[in-house]
Amino acid sequence: MHVALNEIEAVAKAALMRHGAADWVAGEVARAVREAEGLGNRICGLYYLESYCLQLETGRVKGDAEPEVSLARPGAVVVDAKSGFAQPAFARALPDAIAAVRQNGVASLAVAHGHTCTSLGFFTAQIACEGFTVLGMTNASPIVAPPGGRHRTIGTNPMSFAVPDGQGGIAMLFDQSTTTVALGKITMAKAAGESIPEGWALDAEGQPTTDPEAALKGSLVSMGGYKGWGFGLMAELLAAGMTGSRASVDIEPLKAPNGAPHDIGEYYLLMDPGNSGAFFDRLAQVEGAIARDEGARMPGAARVPADPVAVDPAAWDLARRLAGQKLAGQE
Repeated sequence: MHVALNEIEAVAKAALMRHGAADWVAGEVARAVREAEGLGNRICGLYYLESYCLQLETGRVKGDAEPEVSLARPGAVVVDAKSGFAQPAFARALPDAIAAVRQNGVASLAVAHGHTCTSLGFFTAQIACEGFTVLGMTNASPIVAPPGGRHRTIGTNPMSFAVPDGQGGIAMLFDQSTTTVALGKITMAKAAGESIPEGWALDAEGQPTTDPEAALKGSLVSMGGYKGWGFGLMAELLAAGMTGSRASVDIEPLKAPNGAPHDIGEYYLLMDPGNSGAFFDRLAQVEGAIARDEGARMPGAARVPADPVAVDPAAWDLARRLAGQKLAGQE
């Protein structure tokens, strides 16, 4: 079935407010749900809405938290999410981060003590559209063991890199976990009763598995082995260490209704492409080289949301129920 993005956003906002989120908070989170669905990122869209609502009810995420923005130094912006959602905390701090990078040429934005941000690309895209290059990273509950090990140490620890096109748009954007796949693909495979490809995960004994249930009891595999593991560790140290938020080993399962607040950090490095005077010339050179091969493109260059968008009927029905809407056949 197909649903307009405006309707998805309105239903998501209504569901969040019905379960305890303040109006402006619900609006920021719903905007992220809308974008995820429009870009086909179902893991970060309606699929997450029930978890948000349940955790609002239990208090695992604070729906009325008022983020607090401060400057640690002229180029270092910090926002304390106060155990609330990452999206409104980022929105509250973004103007200060943009002002800092304009003044200093480089700046950092540390989002501290928040709920999972779900999709890093949602945030890095906003910075790129302001005209700045950005590298962002976050951590998550532990699901990755060191290469050759079996003890979960870090999360999927995504990274995102976004580049402006110099005209208010995005020339390049990638957003990916530092594991071979995101954890959500494993949980979705389990829910669908499907197997997973070998190479995605290990079982509890550290052996390769194609069983998603065994994978969820074991660990995910870092992309590229030691190389992905290194990127995951870098994301861990910056997301937790530079924000003062929790390390992955202390973060409880993200979608569990009950438990301590996530207390997750995101860390963004903002860079003014005007610093060298050559950035956009080099960008054009690289884009031209890629365009020599038919079908090749910069990652994220064709990033246009669908509207209306095909949605999972079960996820849409659940979203409407969470929003308090009556479905066909209900009295």
